[in-house]
Amino acid sequence: MKQTFSLSKVLPVLFGFFIMGFCDLVGISTSYAAAEYNLSESVANFLPSMVFLWFLIFSIPTGVLMNKLGRKRTVTVSMVVTLAAMLLLVIPDSAVICYLSFALLGIGNTILQVALNPLLTNVVKGDKLTSSLTAGQFIKAISSFCGPLIAGWAAVSLGSWHYMFPIFAVVTVLSTLWLMLTPIEEELQAGKAISFGAAFGLLRSSTMLMFFLGILFVVGVDVGMNTATPKVLAERCGLTTSEAGWGTSMYFLFRTAGAFIGAFLLARFSERKFFVISMLVAVLAMLDLLLFANGQLHILSMVAVIGFAIANIFSIIFSLALRHVPGKANEVSGLMIMGVSGGAIIPPVMGAVTEAIGSQAGSLLTILACMVYLLVCSLAIRRPSQPVKSEI
Repeated sequence: MKQTFSLSKVLPVLFGFFIMGFCDLVGISTSYAAAEYNLSESVANFLPSMVFLWFLIFSIPTGVLMNKLGRKRTVTVSMVVTLAAMLLLVIPDSAVICYLSFALLGIGNTILQVALNPLLTNVVKGDKLTSSLTAGQFIKAISSFCGPLIAGWAAVSLGSWHYMFPIFAVVTVLSTLWLMLTPIEEELQAGKAISFGAAFGLLRSSTMLMFFLGILFVVGVDVGMNTATPKVLAERCGLTTSEAGWGTSMYFLFRTAGAFIGAFLLARFSERKFFVISMLVAVLAMLDLLLFANGQLHILSMVAVIGFAIANIFSIIFSLALRHVPGKANEVSGLMIMGVSGGAIIPPVMGAVTEAIGSQAGSLLTILACMVYLLVCSLAIRRPSQPVKSEI
């Protein structure tokens, strides 16, 4: 199926990435929830797990659903679930309600990420896919950047951080209506139903396994930085929760800038070299943050560098995976988005290591380990444009 590039069809799909960014609200929410409900470090760090656990459970079933409903309708379903989560999060009832609400947000975000990335292939030509995915990550980063700012404003001006969620609920409704009113041609694949076995069969390729683990660890880095940054600032600089929230915004501000610039650079330069350089910079910045940064300016500077460097890694890996197995976009998307469960796996590990060490250096060490794998992954990529052999 061939389609000419249409901005009127691309924009509503790209705006869906803004809704995708709502999962990053869990970072600043972890700090607020810990203070409001008097949660320990390890218990509070399970809040991100309540969001990202569902990527492990629902990614492949969403691929099956997408083959039957179509990508656009599946995205619409995700928006409805996300809206329900936003409305439930308005209620500052208890920690249990908070955890259940973020679980619902995670389910909606899982469905969205599985369906939205391949939906983009329906409106964007293949040679522009990487830069378009990066543009989507840029929009997602804007959403992530706005979250801590709106949370801080709601807490100070409206009396509770919970009041940021009606704002995001309205945005979700607008995004849903825009997409529903946009005609997008796609072919249903009900006769090509996928299964857990078919999706996991892709992992017989060592390259696909490497990409899957790459997604898992890059999301681990992203969620880890999201949750650890305000805690590092509070620990080393004595800032309050609201003040330390600016650290998360700094991370996402430079992540947004990195995604914006990357959308142009990746259209001209080698993905592999971009990947390698980005991870070298990220590892060096994390070593500095771990070993030397104590002042607020120094910490924020390193957080900014990491955010800038890591901004394009997800879209690079995802694009390489989609092109590695042409014709199986739904299966690849389901498998790769399952790797987003790294956001559920890494934070509890961070919490355990932090409690064992007695400082947030434990969180930073865990994130550094993820970065080292991604650096190794970038060096291992040789010919990313080559599709996998037909037996996969």
